Amino acid sequence: MNTAARGNPWVAVRPDDDLTQLAQRVSSAHRSFLEGVDRPPTPRPDGGSVRPVVLDSWRRSRNNGVNPDGFGDAVDLDGLELQRYRAAHPTALIRPVVRKLLVEDAAEAGLLVAISDAEGRLLWVEGDSRVKDRALAMNFVEGADWSEDRVGTNAPGTALALDHHVQIFGAEHFSRVAHEWSCSAAPVHDPLTGQIIGAIDITGGPRVAAVEALSLIRATVLAAESELRLHLLNSPKPLDAATPRLRVLGSDRPSLTRDGERIRMSQRHAEILLLLADHPEGLSADHLAMLLDESELDPVTVRAELSRVRKLLGANGLGSRPYRLLMELDTDVDEVRRALARGDTTAALRAYPGPILPRSLAPGITELRAELRGRLRAALLTAGDRRLLGRWTSSVDGRDDVAAWTAYLASLDHQSSMYAQVKSQLTLLDHKLGI
Repeated sequence: MNTAARGNPWVAVRPDDDLTQLAQRVSSAHRSFLEGVDRPPTPRPDGGSVRPVVLDSWRRSRNNGVNPDGFGDAVDLDGLELQRYRAAHPTALIRPVVRKLLVEDAAEAGLLVAISDAEGRLLWVEGDSRVKDRALAMNFVEGADWSEDRVGTNAPGTALALDHHVQIFGAEHFSRVAHEWSCSAAPVHDPLTGQIIGAIDITGGPRVAAVEALSLIRATVLAAESELRLHLLNSPKPLDAATPRLRVLGSDRPSLTRDGERIRMSQRHAEILLLLADHPEGLSADHLAMLLDESELDPVTVRAELSRVRKLLGANGLGSRPYRLLMELDTDVDEVRRALARGDTTAALRAYPGPILPRSLAPGITELRAELRGRLRAALLTAGDRRLLGRWTSSVDGRDDVAAWTAYLASLDHQSSMYAQVKSQLTLLDHKLGI
């Protein structure tokens, strides 16, 4: 076990580590990093100070404008909103397993056990009541955002950022207020889709950063995912698997997933399906031709394309006079719209990998593309969330968005390195656009 632990970059404390010396080395490295001394780490067994996985996280934290001394007390969700959100969240299904395997013993051991969603929001924090009171000082509470983007290096946030189990020991945390704590966490995945749905974390003293704690977390995650798999397989309609889904967002080739099979589609067929989905009342061949091409496309050609689309959907999937869908069809555009409708800007941006069919020149698609981008952009500017604005301004849609860059700048700490970078980018953009 000693050999495995020594070679494992995800383990914070080796079996033969002197905790006092380790804490001093890591604290010194953290101080040097914040002072601008950013040297590559040497291997820990040879006397180095910090693991590469931690140094990389520190760099991301700094680049995201996280203030190591500015740990705020903001809570993203609280009260009835938090209760409703977590009751409907898939991690609610695994909570009984986590409580049985971790929480029951955590209270006796002076530890905390937390379950987060995929964005790093803490949905449940349970364990020793006195430790919970102490954790208030660093805002480790239910409803708080502990993503790496928001608070810097920490076990649940970094585990989600890397999609990997990880431990963080003391001063390996980017935020100084968390330096007296250690934690071990691992992401939890939907067993049917493979997507991250959240993370499980143990927080406490130095022993939480030992290899045994990480093994316990990983075993709990496996048990939780098995429980979730059983529940989903026994559900009448697990994850809407029976509903065909059209993907048209981003630069990837459009596709239709039906009966568990992913079918690659031509741009024209994707345009037709999306326009029909957006007009449930139906479209005539003439109207559809106009939405696809104002001058070059004739109704005869449209009818020929529709016969090919009918083969993709099945004999009973497409009606005529007018042409309309006779089946339920979900789209990734609908997913973004639903998130915007319920005010969840984070989920909307996460579901938006890029514009609708970016190479399409069809007038109807161009209009849908502009409408969705405009709604998402407006929601981002209204929210003013630093993390979301950072993602938007680094995307194809947002990289030349002066208003978004300006809002991003206003959301940053003036003392952070990211503030200077964003300000410089905004100056360059103003010059480029002649503003």
